[in-house]
Amino acid sequence: LLQNVRIDPHSIAFGMWKDIPVPFYFSVHFFEVKNPQEVLQGAKPVVNQRGPYVYREFRYKTNITFHDNDTVSFLEYRQLFFRPDLSAGREEDYIVVPNILLMGAAVMMENLPNFVKLLLSGALAGLKQEAFMNRTVGEIMWGYEDPLVETLNVLVPGLMPFKGKFGLFVEFNNSNSGLFTVFTGMKDISRVHMVDSWNGLRKVNYWRTSECNMINGTAGEMWPPFMTPTSLEFYSPDACRSMKLVYEQSGEFEGVPTYRFVAPKTLFANSTDYPPNEGFCPCLQSGVQNVSSCRLNAPVFLSHPHFYNADPFLVNAVDGLHPNKEQHALFLDMHPMTGIPMNCSIKLQLNLYIKQVAGIIQTGKTKPVVLPLLWFAESGSIEGSVLRQFYTNLVLIPSVLNYLQYIFLGLSIPLIITAVVLMATSK
Repeated sequence: LLQNVRIDPHSIAFGMWKDIPVPFYFSVHFFEVKNPQEVLQGAKPVVNQRGPYVYREFRYKTNITFHDNDTVSFLEYRQLFFRPDLSAGREEDYIVVPNILLMGAAVMMENLPNFVKLLLSGALAGLKQEAFMNRTVGEIMWGYEDPLVETLNVLVPGLMPFKGKFGLFVEFNNSNSGLFTVFTGMKDISRVHMVDSWNGLRKVNYWRTSECNMINGTAGEMWPPFMTPTSLEFYSPDACRSMKLVYEQSGEFEGVPTYRFVAPKTLFANSTDYPPNEGFCPCLQSGVQNVSSCRLNAPVFLSHPHFYNADPFLVNAVDGLHPNKEQHALFLDMHPMTGIPMNCSIKLQLNLYIKQVAGIIQTGKTKPVVLPLLWFAESGSIEGSVLRQFYTNLVLIPSVLNYLQYIFLGLSIPLIITAVVLMATSK
């Protein structure tokens, strides 16, 4: 078993690690705003969930380089292909959502001089930009041309340090998640898959404390074998932080024993409810994490879908949210003996903080609110021939060998006793 879970071209797990054979799916649910004009007059937002829009996700590693210090570096790429047969809609569907560039930029410019905000407000009027927009799913996800990008770069250089199309996932498809360097386990199996560095860093600099900046755990694909029912940790470039999941219960997946790990309520808690999260502040209510420091200072927050496990204030501030564990909790079902996930669903929600900003007419009288934009799930499970190979080589055979050693031990005891008796008799 130890030989087969190392990152070694000769191990069984290596092929699964290099070109993940598990069918992964990336599912997106959008929150359509039903009363945009009323929101601009100070009303509570009313949202309606649309979707899912489902994509088949393929992952593969390149630039695999082994090093002398028991580590290996790699880039992992993701490719997404829309699956209309699994989706409740098309990429051509129109959805009313906040004008993310406008409303985000407004909050970012709140403390700038009034004349700058007035210039922006006039420019927005000339460009016919409004606080809410009606865009297609494809445009929101993969990008659309917007003259506002160039205008913002002229008025406030550096505010939006990018050019071209703007989309929430424009850099997600056909891209890598950074250069990971992890331990191979060849010298120390207890460190296999643990991250040594990410993009050459052992710590990031997004957060305010050393603890929050630490890159802990694995890259989120596999873990060291012989897991205990306590916790597991991984570094997520998408969340810009390490995330710790805790053991919930033991179970079984297709005959394979598993430990289920879930997110604790403290994962996105604010510093008042959970002081170690002070480094992720400035904070709002518990249940949303401010990720503006790693998202170009845009007022973006991360949470569980529908604000599951969050302060009720966040749920009550928006009509149309219905958080529940079955649909909105994330989980990992792990085979504890090998540290390989059997079934998983990582669910996160992207939110935009919007409010009225004095001097920018387009924001109207919008009350401060963390408005859900969308939530997504990356899900997959081992199945088919891969599951059969896994079960035979990493579950069945080790179990048989384990039983055999006890059988041999049981058989050897009478033989030892007999030998001792014969030796005593011969004397």
